[in-house]
Amino acid sequence: MAISRIRLRHASLLLGATILAGVSVTAQAATNTTTTTHKATHKTTTKRSANTAAKTATAGTTVGAVSTAAPVHPRRTALQSLSGPTPAGNESITVVGSALSTANNTNANPVQIISSKQIAQTGVNNLGDFFMRLPSVGSGGTTNAVTNGGGGVSCVDLRNLGTNRVLVLIDGKRTTINGNSNCVDLNAIPLQQVASVEILRDGGSELYGADAVSGVINIKMRHDVNTGNITMRGSISQYGDAPEGMLSAFKGWNFDHGKGNITLFGQYLTSTGVMQRNRAWANPVALTNPVSGQPTYGSSIASTGAFYPGGVGPSYTSHDNGQTVVKSKASDRYPFNRDSSLTNNYQDSSLSGDAHYDVNRHLTVYANVLYSHRTTNSFMAPEPMTGSIPPSALPSTVNVPANYPGNPFGEDTVVYRRMNEWGARRYERASDTVTGMFGAKGEITHGWMYDASYTYGVNRENVRSLNIGNYANLLNTWGLRAEEPGNPDTALSYDPSVCQASAGCELSSPFGKLTPQGAAYSNYTTVENIQYQFRDTNFRVHNNHVASMPWTNGGDLGIALGMEHRSEQMSDSPDPLVQQGIALTNSQAYTGGGFNVSEGYLEGKLNLLKNAYFAKDLTIDAQGRYSSYNTFGAAKNWKVALNWAPNRDIRFRATLGTSYRQPNIFELFGGQQLSYNTAYDPCAQVGTYGSASPTVAAACARQGVPANFEQTNSAQVATLQGGNAKLRPETGRTYTFGTVLTPHWVPGLSVSVEYWHYTIKNMISSIGTQYLLDQCYTGANTNYCNNIIRNGQTNQIQTASALYENLGGLHTGGIDFDLDYTLRLTRHDRLSLSNNFQQLVSYQQQYVPGGQWYNYDGRLLYNNTGNGGRGQPRVRDYATATWRHDAFSFTYMMNYTGGMVWNDQSSDLNAATAGRYKTPGIFSHDVTLGYQINRWSFQAGVRNLFDKKPPYVVDGGTNTNVYQYGSLVLGRNVFLQAGVDF
Repeated sequence: MAISRIRLRHASLLLGATILAGVSVTAQAATNTTTTTHKATHKTTTKRSANTAAKTATAGTTVGAVSTAAPVHPRRTALQSLSGPTPAGNESITVVGSALSTANNTNANPVQIISSKQIAQTGVNNLGDFFMRLPSVGSGGTTNAVTNGGGGVSCVDLRNLGTNRVLVLIDGKRTTINGNSNCVDLNAIPLQQVASVEILRDGGSELYGADAVSGVINIKMRHDVNTGNITMRGSISQYGDAPEGMLSAFKGWNFDHGKGNITLFGQYLTSTGVMQRNRAWANPVALTNPVSGQPTYGSSIASTGAFYPGGVGPSYTSHDNGQTVVKSKASDRYPFNRDSSLTNNYQDSSLSGDAHYDVNRHLTVYANVLYSHRTTNSFMAPEPMTGSIPPSALPSTVNVPANYPGNPFGEDTVVYRRMNEWGARRYERASDTVTGMFGAKGEITHGWMYDASYTYGVNRENVRSLNIGNYANLLNTWGLRAEEPGNPDTALSYDPSVCQASAGCELSSPFGKLTPQGAAYSNYTTVENIQYQFRDTNFRVHNNHVASMPWTNGGDLGIALGMEHRSEQMSDSPDPLVQQGIALTNSQAYTGGGFNVSEGYLEGKLNLLKNAYFAKDLTIDAQGRYSSYNTFGAAKNWKVALNWAPNRDIRFRATLGTSYRQPNIFELFGGQQLSYNTAYDPCAQVGTYGSASPTVAAACARQGVPANFEQTNSAQVATLQGGNAKLRPETGRTYTFGTVLTPHWVPGLSVSVEYWHYTIKNMISSIGTQYLLDQCYTGANTNYCNNIIRNGQTNQIQTASALYENLGGLHTGGIDFDLDYTLRLTRHDRLSLSNNFQQLVSYQQQYVPGGQWYNYDGRLLYNNTGNGGRGQPRVRDYATATWRHDAFSFTYMMNYTGGMVWNDQSSDLNAATAGRYKTPGIFSHDVTLGYQINRWSFQAGVRNLFDKKPPYVVDGGTNTNVYQYGSLVLGRNVFLQAGVDF
């Protein structure tokens, strides 16, 4: 939560006023300035996918460096506009990754700092959309472009290690997560309240706790405001759709001669989603990727029905409401994409209150409350009916008996139908999140500072799924009765009395449309309620100058220590009919559980030499954390860092640390649920396995699957997912080393190069559905065959089980290159250049301890929505150039994502196995104009200037990979913004 700043009357107290344990606290005068130094298919996928989020890099950022203003009385400092100048100075502040103050540009940890101005110039409405630009941000997270399984949230991950391995802080302390998705929803953070963002691109478990495996994102909020502002922004696509709007306002008041302050922030966001039918590149959706010939488009489950006499193909359909039947043709397949949302429609309202009062230098009391209300809705094609949803006890297949009136085949016939009579499915989510933090801080004595706080947060989410249908009532409407109630493999018999005995029921035929009364009787809306609670008690003490080294040119010893007690509880109550498998949607069991942990941490920073020959600065930093979980016992993590500057122009730095992550609530206690993951039944794709095709064909034959088998749920396989109480914690190790160049003979230039590497063991995840199927049918690991259940009547895969488990491990590493250069051209003109580049060197994953390592470097897991459809491009780059002429500014932004070979999690696709098998590198461009006049500031810009389309990917849902290329799905769009200070 936001933390108010201590009002300092003397510059000598500026160091002591910094918050501990990674809170990025600037000098009071700097708090009001800007820092710039230097897939939707015919079934739903799981709403909580084990994702990993990718996006690009930020303009004008500096790794490990922050400038703050020289000491200025805080009450005389008005809040600067987003395009205000960068203050000068070299004060010591706290940067994320350390609990001790760090002099400007001397941090050993690789930290990327993003100013509010850099965020604003992109024209985005939330932090999640901005993070998509950063090369260090992976593609496993969710954004507003993820409508099928995204849950309406915007979550981020680092280095493609998953949203559950990155820690998001607000002002250096934990905040409330979204209980439905188990991550911090960036939609809930008011953009105009953000002062800057710090990204620790290194492990941070030893200082911040278990889930800081890949790094830490610290969002610094604006505090101590004594002015006001109103800002309005609107945008629209070139197609005239996707309108977005934002209205933001804040006002601050000082009282008691500046000893206290109250600041209020408010923001309203609205975004109207785009339907998939309104983008030509998303239509029609290809479900197959053949080496030759045309792909298969649309779903085989048509609104006119798909009938299988004798339970086998070929299928038939009816064009005259069941009067006659004909063999199904390609034109009869249902274009489900025309009913599906491409982006979410959402509204978000946020209100924040921040207050503090300086009693004296020993005591400042502070409080902050952040409330957010979000509503999201999206659409999908009408519900397909293929029988009960496992593990339901209702009939698994609608096998209409031969004597059913109107049965045109005269034999038992399996019936599938798209229930258009109910209308398109609509998912409505309402989420309320509130976080309150209360604390006190100040100086104890002789430079020893303390900060004690208590944080309480709660998130409640209600999910309504409309037009889902009640399977039991539908069978009544069709006059079908189970001969063996409770047995999913039961036969059905015709019995109209089951409808006649039910109020509101009206008989219809499964070979034709429901009557209006029958549709109303059999339709159903499900309701799900999720609640998450979070409590955190934190006490921190630090002193930057405990002792001075007794030798010549010796520096100071700084020490920080603290204690933390945290507890989390979560419950997820699905609709009763969903739990019983009666509703025609993904079945789901109740989830409930929690944990608590008590922790202590210690950091020591020793400045061995300063201003010495060949050692302008030589510092060693050591951190350690002890954690005691009520679920898994004790754990220890540590980190050491070395920072050496031979002179003022170059600095070398290195870190080495460990990580420990206990399973989260979903991974441990998550109730089993069914997800329709993008995957292909090997028995319907035998010819695509190359040399392994004979093995696949033999395995299918042994299971009684005929050679002409056709997968009904095209491109999707029902996958049973959920928690596993037998999970063990995962452990890891991270190291980085690099250099920072700030040559004094090139003023304004900063260059850094960093190599980073992560190793994770006992990795907690679920096996991808396609990988599981391939391992079974190719004979690579026949143990996985035990996880696959086929329907005894239709041979369709009924379920593939992929619960959370401890997999083998993961190795990944790469190189970051960051450049910032500010050049003063004339008295009125200044040019700022920035480039953030990432070269991925390796990304290898192991699914079975001691088993094969799979190389995903330069690969796109194109069809694996169960794991977020993540991609690992070898090269990503984000560059910006800003020219300023007095009050006018022009910014150009370029984003590049390297090409990737498609991978189904088992092997790379190639010309011999697929018609399309790789994605080219892609550039996108944005421009923004800015102008300030008196109290007014204006911005206008174009995102995706050249209307670059997302690369074509056969994902079975959208014709692209929305996790990787979600920023391009809207096309070219323009925005206008106006703000006024008062």
